[in-house]
Amino acid sequence: MFDTVVVATDGSESVERAVDVAIDLASRFGADVHALSVVDAGEVDASPEQLRGELQAALESHAEAALAAVEERAGPGITTAVREGRPAPVICEYAREVDADLVVTGTRGRHGENRLLLGSVAERVVRTSPVPVLTVRQLPEEDREAASAGA
Repeated sequence: MFDTVVVATDGSESVERAVDVAIDLASRFGADVHALSVVDAGEVDASPEQLRGELQAALESHAEAALAAVEERAGPGITTAVREGRPAPVICEYAREVDADLVVTGTRGRHGENRLLLGSVAERVVRTSPVPVLTVRQLPEEDREAASAGA
């Protein structure tokens, strides 16, 4: 059913469960996992010009760290990529590029509660993705504690 699963990560705590779900799904179906982190060009462009180079480097470093965390959870065999641009279109383009069967994303990213139900990136990916999208919400703290106690 799934041969290639793309999981989008920004390294935020809210995406951890999405990463776990993507890895689990891929394992169940024997699918390849691609982890993607997007350096938001809009964030860099909106910063003061004298800080752009520094911000760009910091965001790239953050993206690499986010992917390293996914790689640590998934183990060997995962493909990782850092891309630059507007996150939603870049995620969708990457899904096309690797012929993904599914995109997995968290419902909130680094910018948190700026949307009522879905984060703006997740919402755009759902609306524009060429393949099915699985959005995974982060569990409330008490549910995470109960889940980890039962594990």
